[in-house]
Amino acid sequence: MRSLLLLASAAALIAVPATAMQHDAHAAHKAQDAIAAAVAAPTRTATNTPRDTYRHPAETLAFFGVKPGDTVVELWPGGGWYTEILAPLTKSGGGTLYVAAPWERGLNRVKTKQTENAEVYGAVKLAEFPHAGTNPKVPDGSADVVLTFRNVHNWRFDGTDNTANAFRQIFAMLKPGGTLGVVEHRLNENDDSAKEEKSGYMKKSSIVAFAEAAGFKLAGESEINANPKDSKDYPKGVWTLPPNLTEGETDRAKYVAIGESDRMTLKFVKPAS
Repeated sequence: MRSLLLLASAAALIAVPATAMQHDAHAAHKAQDAIAAAVAAPTRTATNTPRDTYRHPAETLAFFGVKPGDTVVELWPGGGWYTEILAPLTKSGGGTLYVAAPWERGLNRVKTKQTENAEVYGAVKLAEFPHAGTNPKVPDGSADVVLTFRNVHNWRFDGTDNTANAFRQIFAMLKPGGTLGVVEHRLNENDDSAKEEKSGYMKKSSIVAFAEAAGFKLAGESEINANPKDSKDYPKGVWTLPPNLTEGETDRAKYVAIGESDRMTLKFVKPAS
């Protein structure tokens, strides 16, 4: 009888983790399906979708663990390239999307989207980032995921070095155990660090140092957005490549053939304790 009880107990211990693993796998598949649907949303701007081949939005968001029911913060959304995916994604799962940028100029294009399509973008919340103390902010401890795409170099060299302050504010807005996802133009580690100032490229070690100083832990990295064709040696920096093509018609075909920049994709976690 004792042997039977021991066997039953052992079976129960095995069954619990197996059930948990099945639940996690099911949740991951549901999230991936929701991300795929958002990437395929008919409301995306027609000129944005061809850039999926360089930006790999479905794979990138899955790597960062974004789920449709999450509270997601997109920092410095620019023209709203990722907002066009994140808005329908969070809407589909009852989540919340904040877009946060300098108030209000950094949010004007998203505000235009809200005016033009309230059904998709009307629930998107606007916040100031970095927050200066007077305008709406992302509440501390509220976010499951914070995302920033090709922006850290702007915080670092846009007149005033705001990088350390930016990472501290990101750390504060995340829940314990929350994720910070960073995609940034990648400078080779053996290159002169002075190139970071004007090229638009940054070293992985620089970003990791800022993140760790704020309290983050590097939890993973991916080559999803890598581009080995990018030589990173252009007089006008990363903006020489698509989509900016600052050289105009000069060597245009050459730069189009290279494609968008070589990018690192880094996942940081705010410790749970």
